[in-house]
Amino acid sequence: MKKMTAIVALMAVFTLAICFIVLGSVSSELRTALNLDGGQFGSLTMGLFLTSCIVQLFIGPLVDKYGYKSLAIFGFSVTALSMFLLAYAQSFNVALLACVLMGFGAMSLNTVGNTLIPVVLFEGKDPARASNFGNGFFGLGYVVTPLLIVFFLNTLKLGYVEALVIIGVLSLVFLGFALFTSFPQVPSGFMFSNVLKVITKPAVLVAALALFCYMSLETSLGTWIKALMEELFGGSGNMNGASHSGLVLSLFGVSMMIGRFLTSMVKNLTAIGPKVIAIASLLALISIVMMIFANGPVMAILAVVLAGVAFAPIFPTITGVTFAKFDSSLYGSIFGILFSVGLLGGTFIPKFIGEQSVNSTVQESLMICAVMAGILVLISLIIGRVGNPKAK
Repeated sequence: MKKMTAIVALMAVFTLAICFIVLGSVSSELRTALNLDGGQFGSLTMGLFLTSCIVQLFIGPLVDKYGYKSLAIFGFSVTALSMFLLAYAQSFNVALLACVLMGFGAMSLNTVGNTLIPVVLFEGKDPARASNFGNGFFGLGYVVTPLLIVFFLNTLKLGYVEALVIIGVLSLVFLGFALFTSFPQVPSGFMFSNVLKVITKPAVLVAALALFCYMSLETSLGTWIKALMEELFGGSGNMNGASHSGLVLSLFGVSMMIGRFLTSMVKNLTAIGPKVIAIASLLALISIVMMIFANGPVMAILAVVLAGVAFAPIFPTITGVTFAKFDSSLYGSIFGILFSVGLLGGTFIPKFIGEQSVNSTVQESLMICAVMAGILVLISLIIGRVGNPKAK
């Protein structure tokens, strides 16, 4: 049972990555088809992540109370529906509705995957290591999605509509696995009042602030790397430039995927997790500064690869280190709080970058990301100093 359960959990985080990267992957095509400017496209991203932020607060405790299966089924179903709706959207409002629905599906899968993985992998004894391995499949989703869309658009000569439909069908395939898989039973006796107790814990508050900064960075780069590279390659009207820009976005995912799989090979990662977070945060800041000052695509590509490697262990290690300080019966509630606060960063920072880029460039607007990375470095220095192991 555990093997199939683990597979569905990995499918969940893989699909979550698709939800987070899909707008960036079809950014040029969608903006052209719906005649959107940078601000409007930023609003689509904001719609996805603001919805996710609100939904995540409720989904986390629901997992602790009612278990994994029903939310897994709901998540895959709604995600498929949102992809179909986005594919056939003829206006900004319909596209925004699709992004809102995607937020519901994504957060259901997010919570199922990220709370189940530390339980079913490595016998539940090394949450940070398990989270890094599981989220390697999140990186895989970041890789596969842009590559598939580039393949559909440039090799098969299909449109972004067909690409989104295929992604929707893939979600339905994953739904089939979830329907016929058994999941661990959650402990009985969970009370929703536990959420209020957990949210006041210093370990949770510090981790939530760290994820606010980190997710603002990941979602901003996932949304705007392609546009940044098009600026450096000579504009979105350049077909080779557009193609290369999509491939660079995939490199970002490749770097994250490899980094997380490599990090998951480190035994007892939970114990050294705070140091890993601090070093990775500093490298993330360096990579963003490189993007801002890049005078051509080569330096920017190197910066994107470095960013992917740096970003790789930050989210799963923060999550794993925090989980290790609490009982597993509270994982859903804790994750709901952490990810919801984190999503505030993912909601507003890409939007600010889009608004700023209207009168300047995406490259210049990345200064916002540099500020957030600097704050993350400071927060990372205290993550290991707060909270007691297995606090309840």
